[in-house]
Order: sequence, then structure tokens, then C-alpha cells
Amino acid sequence: MTAYIIRRLVQALLVVIGCSIVTFIIMHALPGGPAQAMLGPRASPVQLRAFIVQNGYNKPLPVQYWRYVSGLLHGNLGYSYHYNQTVTSLLAQDLPKTALLIGLAIVVAVLVALPLGVLQAVRRNRPVDYVFTAASFVGYAMPSFWLGILLILVFSIYLPWLPPEAPQGSTVAAVLQQPAAMILPVVTLAAVSLAAYSRFVRSSSIENLAEDYVRTARAKGASQRRVLFRHVLRNSLLPLITLLGLNLPALVSGAVIIESIFNYPGMGLLFWTAATTHDYPVLMGTSIVVAVATVLGNLIADLLYAWADPRIRHAGTG
Repeated sequence: MTAYIIRRLVQALLVVIGCSIVTFIIMHALPGGPAQAMLGPRASPVQLRAFIVQNGYNKPLPVQYWRYVSGLLHGNLGYSYHYNQTVTSLLAQDLPKTALLIGLAIVVAVLVALPLGVLQAVRRNRPVDYVFTAASFVGYAMPSFWLGILLILVFSIYLPWLPPEAPQGSTVAAVLQQPAAMILPVVTLAAVSLAAYSRFVRSSSIENLAEDYVRTARAKGASQRRVLFRHVLRNSLLPLITLLGLNLPALVSGAVIIESIFNYPGMGLLFWTAATTHDYPVLMGTSIVVAVATVLGNLIADLLYAWADPRIRHAGTG
């Protein structure tokens, strides 16, 4: 297990280094260079020159990259001239709210997908299975922005049960004080993953229902409920663990759209605003944070999968 963890950590470190190199290249490939992109087209040559010297853009690229990486390691993600604030402080304020949104969406998607997938496996090739399969395909194909607009039209305009706007609190505690306003954003983001999760659980449950240990448990007199929840569901969770890690980038990108639709003051809305105002330091800093979070999510998923299924880590040491 130790060798497996070390190998995965090295792979994760290499991916993070690659992401930092790509981000560094993009920053220098901006129109007019980083100085022109950050100060704007109206900056004078004197201002551009002063900015270049002050930030070390006149030094060789390897020196600039080392300075860039050193700043990242010390938590320096750049400075937003649009907000007149450091990118780190902006993300420290908005990232927890996005993490809350994504976390709630994952919990809702998993809690619904698990029983739904098992039900489809038990009732496979029956009307219940066909109905939920069709619904899963529709949900899988529907764009998240379109679903969010439909939910606003139905539950905020035609049936004024829920507010059309997400909570506007500046902290997680303030957001949690408006639970009704969180329902539509969470449901919209959860729907992005729910269809895929339920399909994976269904397929995995069908395979496990045909295994010998299920027939043995039934031969010993175990009830259908015990067989499903004690044996089948437990082993069907393994593919879902990996899927959670792989689906993290989709959830983060979906959060950008959902937060812009529902005006949710998180990192996604910050990224959207930065894209529309050409706030490149925020875009670059957010990209690095998302890349690191994605790598960590996949790393945790790999470690959990190896912990849950010893065959994985034993195979990796051979």
C-alpha cells in the first residue's frame, strides 16, 4: 500500500507541475504580453515598462517560472487590478461557498443514484427500468444552463415556491441561513452527475447480482433486503468512487455556469466575472486552484478505491 501511495503522489505532483507550466505559458501568450493584458490597452509605455521591471518580466523565462512557482508555493496567486485585491484573498472568500455547493450536489446525487441504480438492476428490462433509463438519458444530455432556466421558470415563476436567486451571503454561514435559496442551484448541479452515477450503479449492481457470493447468500437464507444492501450495494460502490474523482472537473465547470445563472457568489461567478472583464490574474489563479483540486480529487479517489478493493493495490505492487 505504501508503494502504491508513493507512486500516486509522484504522478499527482507531475500533473500539478505540468498544469503550472501550461498556466505560465498561457500567461505569457496573452495579447500584448502579461503587462499589456493586466494593465489594459490604455496603459502608457512608461507604465508598461515599470510593470515589467517590477514583476520581473524582463528576466529570462526560467527565472520567471521559478519566481512564479515560488509565489504559488507561498500562496501568491497574483493581484487583481479589477478588484484591487489579491487573488488569494478573493478565492479565500469565494472558494468555501463553491465547495459547499459542489459538496451538497455530490451528496444529493449519490443519495439518489444509489437506490435508483439498485432498483433498476433488480427491475431490469421492466417498465420501471425503462422509465428511469429514459429519464437518465434525458438528464445526461440536457445542458445544465437549460435545466437551471427551466427550474427557475417552473418553481420560481409559474409556481412561486422557491427564490430564483441563490443566497447572497458573503460567508458559508450566511449562505446556510437561506436553505430554500440553495435548492435550485444544488438540484441543477446534482442533475449533471445523477444520470451518470445511476447508470454506473445499475451496471455494477447487475454484475454483482450474478456473482457467486450473492447466490451463496441467498442459499443461506439471507433476505432480499440483506443481499442488496449488505452485499450488492457495498460492492457496487467501487466504480462510483473512481467516478466521483473523475467527475470533479465537470462539477467545477458546471458550478461556473450554475453560479452565473443563479448569481451565487462563489468561485464560479468570480471566474465568470473575471472572464468578462479580462481580469487575467483571477483567471490564472482560479485555473491553478481548480487544477490542484482536480488532481487531489482523483488522488483521493484512487486511494479510496485501493483501500476498498485490496486487489488494486496488490496488483500495483507486482
